[in-house]
Amino acid sequence: MNLPSTGAVPASQAAAHFTKLRASGHGPTDEHSAAGQRSAHQPATRVTVAQPRIPLQGRLLLLGCGSVSRCLQPLLLRHLDMDLAKLTVLDFDDRATPDADLMEAGASFVRHRITPENMDATLRGRLGPGDLLVNLTWDIDTGDLIQWSQDHGVLYVDTSVELWDNTFADHAATDPTDRTLYVRHMDLRRRAATWGHRGPTAVVEHGANPGLVSHWTKVALTDIATAMLVEPDRLPAPLDPARRARLVAALAEADFARLAMETRTKVIHISERDTQISDRPKEVGEFVNTWSIAGFFEEGTATAELGWGTHERRLPPGAHTHTDGPRNQICLARPGMDTYVRSWVPLGGQIEGMVIRHGEAFTISDHLTVWDGDRPRYRPTVHYAYLPTDAAMASLHECRMTGYRLQDRQRIMADDIVSGADELGVLLLGHDLGGWWTGSQLDIKEARELVPHQNATTLQVAASVLGAVAWMLRNPNRGLCVPDDLDHEAVLEVAGPYLGPCPSIPTSWTPLAQRGYPFEQVTGSRPHDEDVWQFTSFLTQ
Repeated sequence: MNLPSTGAVPASQAAAHFTKLRASGHGPTDEHSAAGQRSAHQPATRVTVAQPRIPLQGRLLLLGCGSVSRCLQPLLLRHLDMDLAKLTVLDFDDRATPDADLMEAGASFVRHRITPENMDATLRGRLGPGDLLVNLTWDIDTGDLIQWSQDHGVLYVDTSVELWDNTFADHAATDPTDRTLYVRHMDLRRRAATWGHRGPTAVVEHGANPGLVSHWTKVALTDIATAMLVEPDRLPAPLDPARRARLVAALAEADFARLAMETRTKVIHISERDTQISDRPKEVGEFVNTWSIAGFFEEGTATAELGWGTHERRLPPGAHTHTDGPRNQICLARPGMDTYVRSWVPLGGQIEGMVIRHGEAFTISDHLTVWDGDRPRYRPTVHYAYLPTDAAMASLHECRMTGYRLQDRQRIMADDIVSGADELGVLLLGHDLGGWWTGSQLDIKEARELVPHQNATTLQVAASVLGAVAWMLRNPNRGLCVPDDLDHEAVLEVAGPYLGPCPSIPTSWTPLAQRGYPFEQVTGSRPHDEDVWQFTSFLTQ
């Protein structure tokens, strides 16, 4: 974005440029309701983006044939410009079934389990310099896969940072901080520091979240700052000239940490509500979800983990801090699936979501930190607020009742879904405009039109992987990357057509709204107005 040095912002560069269903005119106006919804009388038009083919000369090995992989496979067939005889899908599960059209086009499927002992032999025969490894598995060590890829000149991308056989391990004697993604990211950084050069691009944690949410955060910050500059009537008080100049400079330089600080953003929720429902009710003793059940179980039973903002005045009960690295995170000695916060999404309104540990709480808070020497001058609080499907919530409750033992019978909803959507985005709070939400509102009908037999959740993840692959092939020597290191516009150009409506809109919601607890006047637990953006004001249990 090029802004005049005088600090003036052209009216044509107003906010909400990411909105795929937008009113005529430029950006958000007073036509929006206080809750951030678009007024009914405003016309909306669908914005579509042409999809270029993605050239790949080498081989591609896709590890895993679970729900996200099966959604990604038809996208690879549709978009990759490659000899598909060079594409292999590998999975150990007897139930794994690859996409029939992809196989018919020349790809191959191998049923095989990767272990620490056979990893080198398994990969060496299928990958070499310039090839691409897409890892959509769980319980295979990310660090080992990335190190092997670096040693052999192979590009790498995944959606989560994993350890060997960790999901169902006994963690009773493990310190809460040692179970965090923070520790895993620090280990990856130490590995990368030994390489001595950037090496082949290795992108970790690039799904929907973590992944897309880092890119939407940049969109939201751009839109907030632009709205503050071009729509001064929205502000509680006029910008002073010095602050206005700093905002203009941060926009021009795409300095997102400075944008976050100068907009005075205090809290970033990754807010999600999944309303997809099945025509087949959950049964007793069954775990039902819209994506990887093993992955959800592992995340949900781990510690709640969040980026910790510089505006926070006190640690919550059970908080643990870290002693090395940027120390931008804390964890709570309680499962994420038992830690609930108030949050908000445009269609669903106020929600109570779980602080499930996710990598974006680390990477977004780290990339948005403004340092003064070795002291953080500014950092927002960042965490997930996840409300999954009704069936998944019932599954979690049953799992909790049995001592956090995962049900033997498991089902991922797909063709049995009859309605609903996955509304996923970032909610930025505490800035001069109050609140702002940017994200995807993909319903099951559109998801099936885009990729038959898939659901909204898996398509959001698969579209993000596709966007990362396109970026990597154009940037093959960037070394270790997290989503925040990628060009957000380039990724969203590829992923966007698969994400449904993507509004970027203001909201007046706060955690003090719609509290409704019947005995708050007796317990005295209602937060003071000055504490509105403190983490404890969002925390419900």
